[in-house]
Amino acid sequence: MFQKDLLNGKRILITGGGSGLGKAAAQKFLELSAEVYICGRRHDVLAAAEQELRERTGGKIHSRPCDVRDPAAVEELIGIIWAEGPLDVLMNNAAGNFLARTEELSLGAFQSVIGIVLMGSLHTTMACGRRWLAAGRGGVVLNITTTYTTTGSAYVVPSAVAKAGLQALTRSLAVEWGDRGIRMNAIAPGPIPTEGAFSRLLPRPELEVAAKKRNPLGRFGTTEEFANLAAFLVSDGSAYINGEVVTMDGGEWLQGAGEFTALGRELTDKEWEMMKPNPKKSASQ
Repeated sequence: MFQKDLLNGKRILITGGGSGLGKAAAQKFLELSAEVYICGRRHDVLAAAEQELRERTGGKIHSRPCDVRDPAAVEELIGIIWAEGPLDVLMNNAAGNFLARTEELSLGAFQSVIGIVLMGSLHTTMACGRRWLAAGRGGVVLNITTTYTTTGSAYVVPSAVAKAGLQALTRSLAVEWGDRGIRMNAIAPGPIPTEGAFSRLLPRPELEVAAKKRNPLGRFGTTEEFANLAAFLVSDGSAYINGEVVTMDGGEWLQGAGEFTALGRELTDKEWEMMKPNPKKSASQ
């Protein structure tokens, strides 16, 4: 679908790049000749992903632990990367989510998700954006949002709040920084099975079947489809796309966003009890 040198010369940082959607995007970017950095909180996951992706693609892949909630840690990470050369692309993919009845959530649960999704993306965007602006060079930021940013969604309220803020950040900076060569766009994916996170959000097999039936295409998306879209949006082939949020969900949102609203109403009290969130171990992309 793409020329093998589509991203040749591009240096890309993916937050939350050790698993799920971030890892899938990293593999695609490497296959298209980019140099890729992945970061995340878990050193063992990052190291394993780095080795796997290097063996699969033979590309230039680097992993560095970083908690994006910590602005000092983010600044240190970006400084280390920039010492080797400026980044061209930032993909804010690090996320946290869990299915929960909102009245049972602690303040820490909200802080954990908002800290990763919104504040983490703000920390990395500002660290890169200030450097790009100071050097008078362009850059691309690709944020991963969700289909319920404008409607909200029951049972995933911390995520809805954080992702709505991230969408506002995307569109606001697209206007403010666009004339200085920095593009801001976002992908709003529907349900895409990934290791770990997806199973925790769909605790029963029949719920997965029901979720597929609700989708006009009758299926979930794939990580490859996500990675293809991400590759296009960070490439020079999309140079006139700025401030856009591209939805890829098979048309599900056209029936009403908030896929977790219907799901949450199907769970029993026992299942809710089993799924009570641990803010330190939220399901992440």
